[in-house]
Amino acid sequence: MRVLYIVVIIVALAVSLTTDAEETSSLHLMPWPASVKTTASSQPLLIQTSFTVGLHNASDPTLRRAVEIFLTDLRRHTGSLPLDFNISNDSGDAQLKVKSEHPSKPVQELGEDESYTLEVTSTGGELSAPTTLGVMRGLQTFLQMVEITPQGFAVPSVVIQDKPRFPWRGLMIDSGRHFMPVEVIKRNLDGMAAVKMNVFHWHLSENQGFRVESKRFPKLQEMGSDGLFYTQEQVRDVIAYAHERGIRVIPEFDMPGHSTAWFVGYPDLASAPGPYTIERKWGVFDPAMDPTRESTYKFLDEFIGEMAKLFPDQFFHIGGDEVNGKQWEANPKIQQFMRAHSLKNNADLQAYFNTRVQKIVAKHGKTMEGWDEILRPDLPKTIVIQSWRGQKSLADAARQGYRGLLSSGYYLDLMGTAASHYAVDPFADGAANLSDEEKQKILGGEACMWAEYVSPENIDSRIWPRAAAIAERLWSPQDVTDVNSMYARMDHTSQWLDAYGLTHNTNYVPMLERMTGGSDAAALRTLADIVEPVKGYAREQLAASEPTSLTPLNRVIDAARPESATARQFGELVNNFLAGQIKPGMELQIRSTLISWRDNELQLSASAQSSSIVQEVMPLSHDLSALGTAGLQAVDYLDRGQKAPDGWKAEQLAVAQRAIQPRAQLLLMVAGPVQKLIQASAGEKPTDLVLPKNASD
Repeated sequence: MRVLYIVVIIVALAVSLTTDAEETSSLHLMPWPASVKTTASSQPLLIQTSFTVGLHNASDPTLRRAVEIFLTDLRRHTGSLPLDFNISNDSGDAQLKVKSEHPSKPVQELGEDESYTLEVTSTGGELSAPTTLGVMRGLQTFLQMVEITPQGFAVPSVVIQDKPRFPWRGLMIDSGRHFMPVEVIKRNLDGMAAVKMNVFHWHLSENQGFRVESKRFPKLQEMGSDGLFYTQEQVRDVIAYAHERGIRVIPEFDMPGHSTAWFVGYPDLASAPGPYTIERKWGVFDPAMDPTRESTYKFLDEFIGEMAKLFPDQFFHIGGDEVNGKQWEANPKIQQFMRAHSLKNNADLQAYFNTRVQKIVAKHGKTMEGWDEILRPDLPKTIVIQSWRGQKSLADAARQGYRGLLSSGYYLDLMGTAASHYAVDPFADGAANLSDEEKQKILGGEACMWAEYVSPENIDSRIWPRAAAIAERLWSPQDVTDVNSMYARMDHTSQWLDAYGLTHNTNYVPMLERMTGGSDAAALRTLADIVEPVKGYAREQLAASEPTSLTPLNRVIDAARPESATARQFGELVNNFLAGQIKPGMELQIRSTLISWRDNELQLSASAQSSSIVQEVMPLSHDLSALGTAGLQAVDYLDRGQKAPDGWKAEQLAVAQRAIQPRAQLLLMVAGPVQKLIQASAGEKPTDLVLPKNASD
């Protein structure tokens, strides 16, 4: 009898507390926690107007501020009034009890404990963490679980134990090529905090602009920024804003290359005589700092000292990438210096420069960070290498004893899919065979948003929601790899991020409406919903004229999402249909979609008569109409169980192949699913449509 009783208890526990996928599938958490257990039999915790957070350690001002931000965000997600929710210094009757064992460091440090435990029942929640940083991460998890129910807003009963896989999970925003106002930076910091990213890498100098006020060298911003720069007070404000959200801020001032904007006000820094002007074009340019002059290092010593006081983080990024060396080769004094110091080539000269700069950075209490090119064995092992070249380069640095982080595969500006970013792992490929000790040198990674083709209006749509997939790769356990689950949660996260003022969704329709002159943009949206910008660096190669920093970013390519959710979902629908996984209404949905595409050209042509921007995409609209017609005919053949004629098949496959060719620097992403319908109707095995080479270079 006692044995039976024990068995019943065990079975009851197994039923009530489970990690079964069916129970957790309703959770839209991103990144996915290390351990999630749902309590299936329990009722959720209702978020009522009396909702109170009780602090176990009310004397920690950072903890209190974190909870204030949490309550503000909770109001955003529930539509509650400012006076609805409260903080209590007594956790006794609070609906959410928060305990932090230790305050976080006054200046956030690499590797601080971010783990937490969150338990929620119908009667209340308990969040505990070793540090305030862990509390911040747990509060975001709690927020992500808030959902509307028949009883009101609620959080499901759950037990979560969580910690990050990597200590460095960053986002780089380039404010050098196109300036991003403070409000843009802040809303993206909110997005970063929401998905547990913890490093904001701020790219602040470039050929096209120097973006931070220097009181010691004011001509940097006065002559090198077009008046678009951050005051030191604004920088402090951003750093404080980030700190309240558990995010470190690392500045990057690129040297010795990518530095034309420095030379506009201070031409003596350069390796060739001026005058210099701000660069308007994109690419790698000749100007570079003169590594042979002592005056260069005196300048950098004073400048780095000033910026080291402004930016409190331990790390200071010097860039160091893409120096072509042409100015060095053309300067006789530099060549003489190289011979005198036995420097065989430009790489040796840059290594000499980096060694000198590293000592300056260290003198001011900072750790130097730079791109792949700075890696040389004569630099101290304390530096950090940021790899844009891939896992092999990252692994090479680790084997030599250098810490590093991965950005290759996480370049958001190249318009890759979330799945392609999600598949990139810092420990994969070239780094897969590292020893455990060497793997400790890999700190994590950073998503990169280079700014040639972004403005304050569309930058959010280039970062979100795909950055959430990268955030998950860097936070969640390595075996969290289900792409379908990732997309389901990312689609929900995309809408959820709207509450933070991010504009990746909200700016889309207004941009399209502007293109149609304020008239109904429904037809243009039908087209825009299923196109994507060309990939990689193909946009510049396909441009009718050379783009510059003054080129307006107001075309369909600038509004279209990097990854079309509509096209992806239609592709999944077609795949399931052809695999026989047919659900009620599936064929009707496919048919109605194809009909809307077939008929859209007629509707869009009205807008094209008064808009040059719409005129540019009419060839795409024509191809879409042809795809709609071909797809409908293919479904008709499949319905009748009749094999499509070879001549018709060849003609329609040519339509699909033509439709995937880039037009207006855009790709019609539904050509592939329609091709599969055509192939299936002809009795062939459907195959994926390969992007043309000129669309993905």
